[in-house]
Amino acid sequence: MGTVTLGVSIAVPEPFGSLLQQRRAGFGDPAAHGIPTHVTLLPPTEVDSAELPSVEGHLSRVAAVGRAFPMRLRGTGTFRPLSPVVFVKVVEGAADCTRLQQQVREPSGPLARDLHFPYHPHVTVAHGIADEAMDRAYEELGGYEAAWTCASFALYEQGSDAVWRKLREYDFGGGGSGLSNVPPQGTAVDTPAPAPR
Repeated sequence: MGTVTLGVSIAVPEPFGSLLQQRRAGFGDPAAHGIPTHVTLLPPTEVDSAELPSVEGHLSRVAAVGRAFPMRLRGTGTFRPLSPVVFVKVVEGAADCTRLQQQVREPSGPLARDLHFPYHPHVTVAHGIADEAMDRAYEELGGYEAAWTCASFALYEQGSDAVWRKLREYDFGGGGSGLSNVPPQGTAVDTPAPAPR
């Protein structure tokens, strides 16, 4: 059956998600329209397609014991020179994100893997672009703030066109998702979501 490239993340809800995606595109990041704005819980990970039901079951169990928590973004940071990334900082909810990503990558689970760098929750707004554009992203979003209640996370698959698409959303505690009204952010190849009624 082959393999699929999966990722698990917390969506940054509207109107914040689309705004940051548009800003990322405006800085010249070609990946902006293929990556919905998010906080990563599992970076791109290749798994056997036959393992997908096991992955979904595992994530359902992680979500079932989870509880909603406040998330707040404020200001910018960078991983340069180690990695060419500028990001918006997670200033509230980071401990919850850290706990979640550990559960997602549980050593006995189907998504067990090592990370290339220590886990640091963040929202990427520029990656691998010219230094001048990275500097502009860092400066122009330095005063950015957003806050919401995180009530779910989602499983994404990267297509052959490099676009990430949501496969399934997982509500904490089996209850309704506070992010259920978040439309998928438009991409260069996908039709933008209709406006909410």
